[in-house]
Amino acid sequence: MAGRLGVDFGTSNTVAAVWDEASGQGVTVSIPDYGRLLGHGAHRVPVVPSLIHYAEDGKQLLGDQVLSTGRYHAAGTFRWMKRYISNRSPQKMAVNGRRVSHDEAGRDFLSAVLALAAVEAGSAGEEIALTAPVESFEHYEDWLADAAESAGMPRFRLIDEPSAAVLGYGAHIRPGHAYLMFDFGGGTVQAAVVRVQDEDDRAGSGRYCRVLGKAGDDIGGSTIDQWIYEELLARCGRGDSDEDVRRLSRALLVECERAKEALSEPGRERAEISVMDPDTGSVLGIDLIRGGAEPPGERVVSFEALLDRRDLFSRIDKVVRRALAAAATRGYDEDDLAAVLMVGGSSLIPSVRRTLERIFGRERVLSDRPLDAVARGAAGFAAGTDFYDHIQHDYAVRWFDRKSGRYEYRTCVKAGTAYPTTEPVHSMTVRATHDGQRELGIAIYELTGRRHGGSAGATELVCDPSGAWRVREISPEDDESRSRFWINEQSPMFLHAKPHASAGQARFRVEFGIDANKRLLLTAHDLVSGRVTHRDHPVVKLT
Repeated sequence: MAGRLGVDFGTSNTVAAVWDEASGQGVTVSIPDYGRLLGHGAHRVPVVPSLIHYAEDGKQLLGDQVLSTGRYHAAGTFRWMKRYISNRSPQKMAVNGRRVSHDEAGRDFLSAVLALAAVEAGSAGEEIALTAPVESFEHYEDWLADAAESAGMPRFRLIDEPSAAVLGYGAHIRPGHAYLMFDFGGGTVQAAVVRVQDEDDRAGSGRYCRVLGKAGDDIGGSTIDQWIYEELLARCGRGDSDEDVRRLSRALLVECERAKEALSEPGRERAEISVMDPDTGSVLGIDLIRGGAEPPGERVVSFEALLDRRDLFSRIDKVVRRALAAAATRGYDEDDLAAVLMVGGSSLIPSVRRTLERIFGRERVLSDRPLDAVARGAAGFAAGTDFYDHIQHDYAVRWFDRKSGRYEYRTCVKAGTAYPTTEPVHSMTVRATHDGQRELGIAIYELTGRRHGGSAGATELVCDPSGAWRVREISPEDDESRSRFWINEQSPMFLHAKPHASAGQARFRVEFGIDANKRLLLTAHDLVSGRVTHRDHPVVKLT
């Protein structure tokens, strides 16, 4: 079926879909040998597990090839790549005499899947659509561009995952109504309030949807796997640095994931996690039960109690409330929502659904397309449906405060700003720092809330060079670096002073705007010569 391709690269699974013009909906694409069917009952969809294995003979195994050959927890296998790419993780793993990063492994995986999907969909040479979390930074979008380029697909469009999901739900969507998309996948939880334009609005703007508010947090199914893993070690009185635990860490994580998935199935109340050390015969494990009391002194863990202790439900509530608060500034409140549409494999966890039902009521919460709605919607976006959107993050100019001796940040674009803009969103004066200065610049930073809220004791799983998994505490410095990203670090100096400037001289007056492609535009006036040196000059791409 030839058509425009949409691909949703996920932490656990990757889904491809093609837009069918005749039916006006996205259709998932099966990729033989690399994919498998996932889901329950009539809602089984083709996915490619987000896995890559580097074999000793130099071959690369992708997706289901890794699972079917028993290499899921083998050395040389990468998983959770999206999560580590998003966090700019420096971790590398020793593979066949070289060190491979998650960025490189993810690029090898995604570029191969893109090429395979294009062949299956008959869309080679066409523009495609890729998806990104609402909390992603520009570096993640640049990484997606590199992967698409490696696959021979330099022409692509980008859409955030919750917005794509609204198109993927298809028949449930009615023009003129507002919906909350709740996307809980392997690496992130996201919420977006979206209004579907009616025919009159669409005719005037060409836009299919208007995004009213969105928010996200850096937790997902892989985070839950980590919590189960940490609980297992604690109940067994073991540490992640123990030699036998290091050897078994990959197998243990696989079993933690399987137990989580088992308790996401209807009717399942218990799942056993058990891994035997082949060298000693000793067993590490726990019984994971869905809910209820945990018998004292036994290795029985209540899944729902564990999620509650880790504040999962309160963090979900905060993400939803942030998206609703943003929508409220545009005149929409909770009562205006026609439905809550759930997507992402982690949304299948029953207690997660109950959390949303407590907020919105059972009748408004739908979960018909949890695994493929994002990819199907991305295919529709590639085919030409569009969104009236707004900027997701705050953007700021960094400046040095001589009094405090510290760098400070002045917001130049606020999160929620609609684009394109017709008036300047910010103006400022640029001063010289020393006599004879020829080039002046502006350091522009992309900001977001701290990923872990600055909470003490926040942890993450990291893979050491040997391939063993260990738990690492996230330092305040790490948390800070993930919340600020210098997006024009490679070219911050672009204002040229002729004649040269003097120290402290107010030399340029600049104004910022945003175009339809989310580029930050700069117009600069030289205050000495009176000339306009730049007019609508693109500085950086916003998200």
